[in-house]
Amino acid sequence: MFWLIVRRDLRSALRSRSDIINPLWFFLIVITLFPLGIGPEPQLLRRIAPGIIWVAALLACLLSLERLFGEDFHDGTLEQLLLLPLPLPIAVLGKVCAHWLVTGLPLLLLSPVAALLLSLDLATWRAVALSLLLGTPTLSLVGAVGAGLTLGLRKGGVLLSLLLLPLFIPVLIFATAAINNAAQGLPIDGFLAILGAFLVLSVMLAPVAAAAALRVTLQ
Repeated sequence: MFWLIVRRDLRSALRSRSDIINPLWFFLIVITLFPLGIGPEPQLLRRIAPGIIWVAALLACLLSLERLFGEDFHDGTLEQLLLLPLPLPIAVLGKVCAHWLVTGLPLLLLSPVAALLLSLDLATWRAVALSLLLGTPTLSLVGAVGAGLTLGLRKGGVLLSLLLLPLFIPVLIFATAAINNAAQGLPIDGFLAILGAFLVLSVMLAPVAAAAALRVTLQ
């Protein structure tokens, strides 16, 4: 039943392709505008690339979080999830997996383009890819909690951003630090281990917290 939820959400996203394209388009626009705005100097681009890539990825993730539970809330599907024999945290985890597959994974696949635009070398691109692989699922998991808390509220998107941005800052700090270290030829294993710890902790706690938030919202 977990995989049925993942497959259903993937099919729904493919039917509404703008849900996939808009965050990716936003990510590419941000990455492209910085070299045009500050100039094509490779050293300058390499110095600011970690912040550019991760701020763009963070904002692209925020763009799609409001729809994580929104459509299911409006058409009544969310209430049906409460009646399934599958525990609600597992159902939430399935929806988060589908969300990452249509938002986080494409950002990871676009990382070579971002590295090319920002004049990054192979070792630095590897750090970018690994940080996105570990960091973007954490953004989706933590974002699910905020999406559950703001579900059905007026101007929920603004409140969702204000709620989640402080929670995303640790991922942003350690991901950009890993990329900076890679650019300087320094070890990045410690930063990647911390990102991995964030991911494991999020997998353990975020679905339970998001399920509790959904129950409060639906009561």
